[in-house]
Amino acid sequence: MNVDNTIAVEVAYALPERQAILDVEVPQGTTALEAARLSGIAVKFEGIDLDNAKLGIFGKAVSPQQVLKSGDRVEIYRPLVADPKEVRKARAARVKERKAREQAAQSPSASSSSSVPDSTSGGDTSAEESEGR
Repeated sequence: MNVDNTIAVEVAYALPERQAILDVEVPQGTTALEAARLSGIAVKFEGIDLDNAKLGIFGKAVSPQQVLKSGDRVEIYRPLVADPKEVRKARAARVKERKAREQAAQSPSASSSSSVPDSTSGGDTSAEESEGR
């Protein structure tokens, strides 16, 4: 039922436990935000704040005022729970800490089984290491 002055688009929203992709006929010149409102998706998912939600078309972020073309899929993105930059920093710190612990755990056993003196300490460290255990 595509009349000359309307276009067919989709509006999508997803939660971890459910999702919806709604087919909507909208007037030509409709923006991403207007299509989201016209779809009625906010009624299906409690808590969507369309006025402040980030929107995209096929995975690419767009302005809410982006004019749609026939076949576009408007995606409504949920707010982030955690800052990805901070999550990456924390993960890197944990990996660094784990590697340091693993090296520290391997270092004494490698020195005691080796007959080569530790060059950084300037001599035999076997007595110091056995006392530290």
